[in-house]
Amino acid sequence: MNFKAYVPTKVLFGCGQLAHLHEYALPGDKAMIIVSNGRSVKNNGYLARTAEQLHKAGVQTFLFDRVEANPLKSTVMAGSAAARKYGCDFLVALGGGSCIDAAKAIAVMAKNSGDLWDYISVGTGKGKPIKVDPLPLIAITTTAGTGSETDMGGVITNAATNEKTPIKHEKLFPVLSVIDPELMVTVPPRFTALQGFDALFHNVEGYISNKASFMSDMVALTAIEHIGRHLADAVHNGRDLEAREHVAFGSYLGGIEMVVCSTSSQHSLEHALSAYHQDLPHGAGLIMLSQSYFAYFIEHHACDDRFVRLAQALGMADAARPEDFLTALAKLQEDCGVADLKMSDYGITPEEFHKMAENAKSAMGFLFQSDRLDLSIDDVVAIYQRAFK
Repeated sequence: MNFKAYVPTKVLFGCGQLAHLHEYALPGDKAMIIVSNGRSVKNNGYLARTAEQLHKAGVQTFLFDRVEANPLKSTVMAGSAAARKYGCDFLVALGGGSCIDAAKAIAVMAKNSGDLWDYISVGTGKGKPIKVDPLPLIAITTTAGTGSETDMGGVITNAATNEKTPIKHEKLFPVLSVIDPELMVTVPPRFTALQGFDALFHNVEGYISNKASFMSDMVALTAIEHIGRHLADAVHNGRDLEAREHVAFGSYLGGIEMVVCSTSSQHSLEHALSAYHQDLPHGAGLIMLSQSYFAYFIEHHACDDRFVRLAQALGMADAARPEDFLTALAKLQEDCGVADLKMSDYGITPEEFHKMAENAKSAMGFLFQSDRLDLSIDDVVAIYQRAFK
C-alpha cells in the first residue's frame, strides 16, 4: 500500500492546447527553445507556433537545435553554455523525450559549475549535490513515449564511458507541460510504434515491480489499457486524433508511474544496448528485449497473477495463464509492425553481451532493485542471448 507521490507539473492536455500557452504565467522573460538536430519541428511549423506563443507572452527567445536521439553529455554541455551566453532564465523543450531529457540536464549545468557527470550518482558519476536550483523548464512534447514531460529525470549518454543513465532532481519536474496530440500527427508510423511501446513498458514494468502499490497499479493498468487499445490505430492512421490522444494519455501516465513507482531492469538492459549503439532507438531496443525479458520472470513465477492481469489489460479478456501476456504482447507488436526487429540490424553482436550486462548492472544498477527476482550478470547475458536475432 505504501507509496510516495509528488508530481508538481502543471499540465495542459488535449488537442489545441499549444495555442493557449501564452495565457499562462511563464517562469521568466528570456527563454532558450531546445529542439532536435532534425527538421521535423521546423518543417511542421511547431517551432514557429511555439515561438509565437512565447512572444505573445512577452518572452524573448533563442534557439538551440543540436539535440540528437539518445542525447550526449557533450551536447548538454554545449547547450548549457548557450543558455548562459544568452542569459536565459528558463528553458522550453520542444520535441520528444530526447529533447526534454537533454533540457533537464542543460537546466542543471546552466546554473552549476563543472561537468554533468559530477552530478550523476551512479557508475562513474561523482554524485555531487546540485547546489544551485536548475533553470525552470517548460516541456512541449511532440511524441508519446518517454513520459519525460511528467517526471524529474533526464537520461543522458556519456560517449567516453558508454554510460547511459539519468540525472534526477525534484527541481527537474517541468513547471508546465503541453501535451497536444495535434503535434503528434506527423510522427511516422514506425516511430509512433517505437515510442508507444516505450510508454507501454514504463507501465508494464511498474506493474511487475516490487515497488508496486495500489496507486501505481491504478496508474499502470489505466495506461496499458489506453495504449493497448489505441496504439495500432495511431500507427496505421497518424491523423486519428482520438487514437493519438489515448496513447498520449498513456504516455503521460507512464511518467507518473515512474514517480509513484519505478521501471524495472528491462530499461537497464536496453540502456546498455543503446549506450554502445547510439543509433538504436530506445523503443526498438525495448521491443527486441521484451519477449525474452518478460519470459524470464514468467518462467520463474515471479508474479503469475500480475502477468495474467497484464494480458487482460492488453485485451485478452479470457487470459488465465501468465504466458498469455507474451501472446498478447506479441499480437500488439505484430499489429504495429515491429515484431521482427533485430539486434543484428543495428550492429549488435553476441560478443558484446557480457560487457553490456556489466554496464547495465553499473550505469543503471539501481533499477535492478525494483525487480522481484535477483538477476545476475549471467542471467542478463542469457536474456540478451535469447532475444538476439
